[in-house]
Amino acid sequence: MAYEDSLRSVTLNADSTLAVYTGVPGLPGSADPNGGKQYNFVKVTGARQCGLATAAANEIPVGVLQNKPQYTGQAATVGLRGISKVEAGGNVSAGNAIKIKATGQGVAATLPADVALVVGIALSSAADGQIFTCLLQLGN
Repeated sequence: MAYEDSLRSVTLNADSTLAVYTGVPGLPGSADPNGGKQYNFVKVTGARQCGLATAAANEIPVGVLQNKPQYTGQAATVGLRGISKVEAGGNVSAGNAIKIKATGQGVAATLPADVALVVGIALSSAADGQIFTCLLQLGN
């Protein structure tokens, strides 16, 4: 089971790429699945604002979204350092170096080719779409 530990975070405003109305699980009009962009990597997109990281060559990921902002401008809690839950964008095994997929999820990096793209180390295994535990290594 994925977990978080010693996670340092900051609150920024969600931009339109993170603002996904998910509603309440099981209620009419609520999205299924109900996760939104929670546990995906984010980047800074403006003054005190963040958006979904897309693995573009010129972007700098800052952390992992910890909550589910429903609307643009709502608070987005971003885990910066420590151990965080991350959504897998493919099969991930414990010990894999992690990079960001174009959809903001974490995927296994191919070393040494992707060494400059590594944002963390997987501490648990997961299949595509599942949540795994990741030791964040952002900005190293």
